[in-house]
Amino acid sequence: MSHADPLAHRAAVVAADKRFLWHPYTPMTRYLDEVDPLVIDRAEGARLFDLDGRSYLDANSSWYVATLGHGHPRLVAALAAQAARLCHTSLAGVTHEPAARLAEELVAVAPPGLERVFFSDDGSTAVEVALKLALQFHRQEGRPARTRFVALDGAYHGDTLGAAALGGAEIFRRPFASVMLDCIHVPTPADEGSFAQAFAALETVVAEGRDEIAAVVLEPLLQGTAGMRVYDAEYLRRARATCDAHGVLLILDEVFTGYGRTGPMWAADQAGVRPDLLCLAKGFSGGMLPMAATLATPRIFDAFLGAPDRAFYYGHSYCGNPLGAAVAREVLAIYRDERILERAAPKAARIKAAFAGFGALPGVTRTRSLGMTGALDLDAQGGYLGRTGWRVYEEARRRGAYLRPLGDVVYVAPPLNIPDADLDELLDIVGASVRAVAP
Repeated sequence: MSHADPLAHRAAVVAADKRFLWHPYTPMTRYLDEVDPLVIDRAEGARLFDLDGRSYLDANSSWYVATLGHGHPRLVAALAAQAARLCHTSLAGVTHEPAARLAEELVAVAPPGLERVFFSDDGSTAVEVALKLALQFHRQEGRPARTRFVALDGAYHGDTLGAAALGGAEIFRRPFASVMLDCIHVPTPADEGSFAQAFAALETVVAEGRDEIAAVVLEPLLQGTAGMRVYDAEYLRRARATCDAHGVLLILDEVFTGYGRTGPMWAADQAGVRPDLLCLAKGFSGGMLPMAATLATPRIFDAFLGAPDRAFYYGHSYCGNPLGAAVAREVLAIYRDERILERAAPKAARIKAAFAGFGALPGVTRTRSLGMTGALDLDAQGGYLGRTGWRVYEEARRRGAYLRPLGDVVYVAPPLNIPDADLDELLDIVGASVRAVAP
């Protein structure tokens, strides 16, 4: 859409934004006083376009959802076709083909043994569903005392009240700590040299609390919001064995790590592990619509059969929304037809090589990569509230990339199908931006 005076139009949008909007994960005083925001007008492929006409490489796939880039023509067509037929109906006692077929197709690509699909709206609700299922499962199996959960230090599993209880970052959970589920946090195996101690701590907590613990909840192999912290697949295998030994459920949160972000379709595949409950969102609908799912084993599902009071009385108005389901089916089809995982492998190698090289830059203390994600730590002590990463963000913005940091952790998680030329440009911008703010 063109405007007679683009500058005036942009100014009006920013004025309305600063007058009325409340932004997520944003210190609003600083935003209102200091930030001249990007005003995104459209997006295509791996690029966002501001109202000023400038393009920016989307380094984080717009919070990890645009795994196939923006505006993939097949997804746009699937959305339009479904909108012309059926935009929404409830899933309460009725069904429709997009939801039924999507469930079937998800089970076909999921780790073996996950055979039931419960739809919800986003990553937080996918995790919330898993927590409630775990609690009610144990109660109906005669273990009502199992009401506690175990998660990793630094964990992030969402922002609904149940999911936030799992969070290991105090800045996110502190305001609500008095009303949360009981969660035990154990050391992360992602810290250098800590694997043995981290697993020993998990094993001890689960063994000693087996009569009270409902589930262990993990982001497999890659803790995203904690700072893109990578850990070995052996931890997952041992966690699965420990849970089995003590009758504790294992919930894997693949909201970020699923759909090829770590290499294979699921991070769990790298460990050969099947969880009791698997949480999906973000790339699930290719960044087109809010849509999520929680997959369960027959053992979990069967515990809810029988008398009406055993049913799972939970749901959202948009559960199984036909638009989202149709798009999510097309996402799976594109992964198959365009060999997304296979073609992402050499791109992941480019990211790995680039971030290994960034380790030699002044101010960089540590680098790592896994699949289509690379991260580096800056020599700063600010953590999530650190400002050094935001100086890199500003440099990258000037160079044409949207490189939102996690405090003093600078990372990339681009679309899996990002063109090689765009990926190389993005990696060059990362290096140049870090050099520009080096002490």
